[in-house]
Amino acid sequence: MRRLSIIDLVSGRQPIKNETGDVVVVYNGECYNFQDLRSELQNLGHTFTTNSDTEVLVHGYEEWGEEMPARLNGMFGFALWDRKKARLLLVRDRMGIKPLYYALFDHQLVFGSEIKALLADSSVPLDLDPTALDDFLSLRYIPTPSSIYTAIRKLEPATMLIWEKGQVRFKKYWTFEPADFKDRGLPYYLEKLDGLLADAVQRQLISDVPIGTFLSGGLDSPPVFETPDQKDSESKGQNSDDIGEKKNETPPN
Repeated sequence: MRRLSIIDLVSGRQPIKNETGDVVVVYNGECYNFQDLRSELQNLGHTFTTNSDTEVLVHGYEEWGEEMPARLNGMFGFALWDRKKARLLLVRDRMGIKPLYYALFDHQLVFGSEIKALLADSSVPLDLDPTALDDFLSLRYIPTPSSIYTAIRKLEPATMLIWEKGQVRFKKYWTFEPADFKDRGLPYYLEKLDGLLADAVQRQLISDVPIGTFLSGGLDSPPVFETPDQKDSESKGQNSDDIGEKKNETPPN
């Protein structure tokens, strides 16, 4: 697993363990509500030794077990090992932003945040999946849960793979359920959208490294840039750049 190093660059190095070393996590991604969860867990008696969002997963699992992923707001793929129960959890974020690949074969489980990590294990079967190849040539991508290799699969979004005592089961920890629509008028929904967007941006500005904004010219990046929290971070010395085509300043021959 490759870590997304944004928070607590030094003491947040992985793997992260609990006090006894019985629960261990490797993690790629970011948990946006880790500060709220950290405070809740501290009030429940848990002791933290780092300032990283990763440690929330360790103590959250101690407190809530398999219900812990449903409490996370973020983008992530992680593996958690429970030594006492000989249980491994592979977990992917709700929308599948971060990838997580695995292969089950010959009573073995191999996993990683990239396919090339699995290919480092020479025992992983490398037979091509003809259906996935057809999908790639037709759609220009391979839909989850397939990969180009028959034995290698993508963990589906909002899903846990649980390996325990040689048995594998899958558990969906979140499902999108749209609320009943009530027409409250355009001003209400505009105000609601502004609040949700500002809250989302504020959570994602928590960082121990410089933050930048990519302005693509589409519909999403300008509203993100214009939220009060983002503009405030810009005034504190963060960087923004407009990403576009580089102009050719030399006339063609």
